Amino acid sequence: MPSIFDPSAIEARAATAIVVARKVGREAARFRQEAKAGTLHVENKGLQDFVTIADRQAEQAIRDGLLAQFPADMFMGEESGGQLGAAGTWVADPIDGTTNYIRGFRHWGVSIAFIADGRIEIGVIYDAAQDKVFHAIRDGGAFKDGEKIHAAATSDASKAMIILGHSRRTSFDDYLAIARRLYERGMDYRRMGAAAIGLIRVAEGVADLYYERHLNAWDMLAGALIAQEAGAKVAMPRLSDLLDHGGPVIAYSAGMEREFGFLLDLEGVTPADTPSR
Repeated sequence: MPSIFDPSAIEARAATAIVVARKVGREAARFRQEAKAGTLHVENKGLQDFVTIADRQAEQAIRDGLLAQFPADMFMGEESGGQLGAAGTWVADPIDGTTNYIRGFRHWGVSIAFIADGRIEIGVIYDAAQDKVFHAIRDGGAFKDGEKIHAAATSDASKAMIILGHSRRTSFDDYLAIARRLYERGMDYRRMGAAAIGLIRVAEGVADLYYERHLNAWDMLAGALIAQEAGAKVAMPRLSDLLDHGGPVIAYSAGMEREFGFLLDLEGVTPADTPSR
């Protein structure tokens, strides 16, 4: 199904989102550097689930920056919620990796996706560790600060690097079993605590797999599109299910499909599911 938006309208939205993500990310980084004890105003939403004044300020800045240019669009954010529009909706995580951000661990980012007609049309992520913006438009390739990027060509398990995420909504024993299985195949692995950043590491060829059993839509949509447009295989539930309930995401180098097929079977998803409604 063709988009109700013509290519120029999508490109204009992507350009705006890139500017907004970079500005908001840099302002959040500056705020963190200058913050004195207590000024982050950390609130606990749940076990190891935090929100800061920076999250709320960043989300408001993202909303204002996008809707000032595209007032007919809808907005859905991690902190303020929102709803889908009949046409297009922005889905944003103002600071993905809030715990990392609070503690000064540099792997966090700003994640912005635009969805329309039941598909992810735009993905934009500001990566604080590199001070760079990754972006993709559906069917247009993936880029880091304007330079095209590609997923790795790895096919040898003993040379693979993987990043695993873990949600407290899922079994830690299952997480350990998966980590052990991959480790026993000779793969090295990391846990970073920021899904958006893990997904762009696959997109730029640094890692060969990002897998997490449960994420909310705002954590994964932008990164999933960027990884897919970079040539990675990406599998996750239907977009409507993700928006309502969240779910798993699996993004991996195409040459490693035989190694990671068991994850697809485990979650009941296939790469072909990614762009479907």
